[in-house]
Amino acid sequence: MSKGPIGIFDSGIGGTSIFKEIHALLPNENFIYLADSKNAPYGNRSKEEIIRLSIKNTEFLIAKGCKIIVVACNTATTNAIDYLRENYPIPFIGIEPAIKTAALNTQTKSVGILATKGTLSSHLFHKTTDLYANGIKVIEQVGEGIVPLIESGKLNSTEMKLLLDTYIKPMLEQNIDYLVLGCTHYPYLIPILAEMLPNDVKIIDSGLAVAKQTQLILSNLNLLDDATLEPTTQLFSNGDVSVLKSIIEDKFEVSYLDF
Repeated sequence: MSKGPIGIFDSGIGGTSIFKEIHALLPNENFIYLADSKNAPYGNRSKEEIIRLSIKNTEFLIAKGCKIIVVACNTATTNAIDYLRENYPIPFIGIEPAIKTAALNTQTKSVGILATKGTLSSHLFHKTTDLYANGIKVIEQVGEGIVPLIESGKLNSTEMKLLLDTYIKPMLEQNIDYLVLGCTHYPYLIPILAEMLPNDVKIIDSGLAVAKQTQLILSNLNLLDDATLEPTTQLFSNGDVSVLKSIIEDKFEVSYLDF
């Protein structure tokens, strides 16, 4: 099983931000990435729909021989990972907003979180916020429209910048000093956000923490690859493959999947 690939899925291309962190930390591993762009975004779907799509993605990756699955989608994690862990015999790594880090380090006692509706309305998000953000003002903002723009190749468009401006200004007016990115698509916004935010506002995403957790779980289960063979990486998308290719290095194989 140690030679099996690390499976990663997301409601589109956003989870590649997680893939890049894990690949950088574990370059000897094999990877299979599944972008369910046809059904993006998950954030506006019902819990039942999110679980159904997560099952479909999981079973595809298991059929490919994956030894572990990273649910590289905040919405799928908060709505479906409990079901996946209860029903499939391999380990799952989930993603959740790094609200704990922001709440423990804020000086202004005010933090912003930009996330999907599905994440912000989930039980897991509220449980984490209640646990770590007592006495902290948490300004929640649903990032309506962001994922469709990224999935359609409009990451650096004027439309995107105007949309982000409407989301960020109210947070700055409430004196945030941390902005938590609660969707794996959103780290691709960091260059744009850095131009909009004052230097004293820090941006937090979960990528590195997820990579370290993946490494820890594989190590504990004796599933780390000893790299006696050249590692392989396959990326699949059921949407516009050119969008996925535009944010992935040329050395990685990207294929269209009728899925």
